[in-house]
Amino acid sequence: MIVHCPNCDKQLKLTDKIWDSVQQLGPGKKIKVKCVHCALPFGLDVSSLKQARSGHHQAHPASDTSSLGGRVRPPAPPNVEWLADGTFDEKEVVEDIPRALVLMPESVNRDAVVQAATIFGYRVEQALTAEEAIENMRFVNYAAVFLHEHFEPGGIGSGKFHQFMRMMNMSRRRYIFYVLLGGQFRTLYDLQALACSVNLVVNDTEIPFIGTVLKKAIPEFETLFGPLMEELQVVGK
Repeated sequence: MIVHCPNCDKQLKLTDKIWDSVQQLGPGKKIKVKCVHCALPFGLDVSSLKQARSGHHQAHPASDTSSLGGRVRPPAPPNVEWLADGTFDEKEVVEDIPRALVLMPESVNRDAVVQAATIFGYRVEQALTAEEAIENMRFVNYAAVFLHEHFEPGGIGSGKFHQFMRMMNMSRRRYIFYVLLGGQFRTLYDLQALACSVNLVVNDTEIPFIGTVLKKAIPEFETLFGPLMEELQVVGK
């Protein structure tokens, strides 16, 4: 089945497995796929399947070439009925913006992390306590979380939030880029990150360069785990 990417308008041929997953979606549900041409994600739902099928039939109608003397009929103009009443799915657009949760004491370093995450494309939110952060996590699917070792008085080892993240179900945890920051960490040291059950560790001295660190770490994370997570999402895991 052929669909058009809404970002670059190029055609994509999707696998039967993806279409089977789309057909099983409930009302209002979508799955995300990534365009192989522009690398940007977009949502597919049951209506996408119907449009793709109708577009396929309209692209090759028996009467098109005969009625136009052998010429191909151009595509129909877009439906603009929504302009009159202003109905536009703004909520979906907002939700497509990845969110980041920054948990750090007030400092210049926190400002640097917030600025870097914003430049990287995240909509940044903050919490003042571990309890507030955990409550936010229950209702929001954050794409990234930044936790400083001094956010809680007990530190990361005995902190409530880090324990909450460590106990999180992997079906959700694998989609969160989790970063620990503090004086005890060695920036970009993957072995230390693995031992702490996070994706990245950053030392306080390198926080002013957090933007450069993210430019290196996040693409590597997406390259390594992106295809796997897309397949797991298709099968509902």
